[in-house]
Amino acid sequence: MLNSPKLPPKLVIASRESALAMWQAEHIAARLSQLYPQMAVSILGMTTQGDQILDVSLSKIGGKGLFVKELETAMYEGRADIAVHSMKDVPMNLPEGFTLAAIGQREDPRDALVSNKFDTLDALPHGARVGTSSLRRESQLRARFPHLIIEPLRGNVQTRLRKLDEGQYDAIILAAAGLKRLGLGDRIRAELPAEQSLPAVGQGALGIECLENRDDLIALLAPLNDADTADCVRAERGMSRTLGGSCQVPLGGYAEIIAGQIQLRGFVAEVDGSRIISGNITGARDQAETLGATLAEQLIAQGADKILAELSL
Repeated sequence: MLNSPKLPPKLVIASRESALAMWQAEHIAARLSQLYPQMAVSILGMTTQGDQILDVSLSKIGGKGLFVKELETAMYEGRADIAVHSMKDVPMNLPEGFTLAAIGQREDPRDALVSNKFDTLDALPHGARVGTSSLRRESQLRARFPHLIIEPLRGNVQTRLRKLDEGQYDAIILAAAGLKRLGLGDRIRAELPAEQSLPAVGQGALGIECLENRDDLIALLAPLNDADTADCVRAERGMSRTLGGSCQVPLGGYAEIIAGQIQLRGFVAEVDGSRIISGNITGARDQAETLGATLAEQLIAQGADKILAELSL
């Protein structure tokens, strides 16, 4: 048990109400209750704008920030103390007054193939329908498997699985982490290596956000921070931030700690997969964000800025 002179008597976690978001909030609540048994922890479930608009792709309605805005409002208004997010849903630039106090240990960062018919992407026949909500996934699929039909897929994990089971798709691509956290790992037919589908920035990691002036909460949350994951995610976000990464950009970034250093891979692509600009960089952990920015500049030097400019038109 940890003691803190500023330990509040109660703590409220803001969370989206999807099954996965609630699992994440409950996971953090359990960790906090274990660390601070004298503190009452509760969850404020909320429906965000991103959860309400399901018939339009995220890239057309404002991006992943739609999943966090209402949670930040609850913290600003004092209805909640912290919010738990999938790091891949957190915009590269937080609103003024907010901070990421902790980034938890990463679950499996890979994309996963889910299908009732096929065991691998290579086994999918000409004209097979593959569902994904991600321009990042779409661009990589189109580049490697131009014979497939890539169709948009929105909704929570259960909704996406239902659409697959109804026969609307031959396969769908989801984050392995979400499936495993929900106890649905048996639905995974193949975990896609980074060489085949480079993960999204922050994929598989949980972030805990609070107001930056809440030093008491930042100290309280410190034990939940995983240094390896945090350094990797900082490098990935440094790259994405420099590139102006959002849902409108087919962009991937994945860092690992290897031999005590950060190894970061990244890419920017045309949505149709006709051009992919990729690169990698290795450097010191205490320079994580700078490392990411440097890789971004290397991609820009190869022409990523031209792709980004065309996408913003």
